[in-house]
Amino acid sequence: MTAVARVRHAERSDLPRVAELAAQHAEYERAAPPVPDLAKRLAVLLFDTPTPRLYCLVAELPDGEVVGYATCSPELSTWECREYLLMDCLFLVPGHRGLGLGALLMDAVAAQARSLGLSEVQWQTPAWNEGAIRFYARLGALGTDKRRFSLRATP
Repeated sequence: MTAVARVRHAERSDLPRVAELAAQHAEYERAAPPVPDLAKRLAVLLFDTPTPRLYCLVAELPDGEVVGYATCSPELSTWECREYLLMDCLFLVPGHRGLGLGALLMDAVAAQARSLGLSEVQWQTPAWNEGAIRFYARLGALGTDKRRFSLRATP
């Protein structure tokens, strides 16, 4: 499959499908669904700003069907005083996992980091997602045990 499938940067026309995949991703991770106008908001971040900070890559089958995506953005490590690329999302629809597309997406994310002059990619996955953890370990990634928190800044 990987010899004929490809990973490429998302185009504006891909964003409704990316929004669908993000909804599937949120459901898979037992999270709240994305905002209803996600495709529109992604367009602003990816295409309607002079200097985009978000990058979106899609996994596309030979027939043009988009079956996965990854998003990433540069972030800063205070302790190391350097930037790295944070991969916020990586998702493949069931039935297309284990076929090499995830590795293609990871390669593309690493290539995005290199193109920005960054030497590292960081990401997280739920502790219960053993399949993803095994996949990342096979790639040679090192994991740390941390817990993610969020705090609303609005009253």
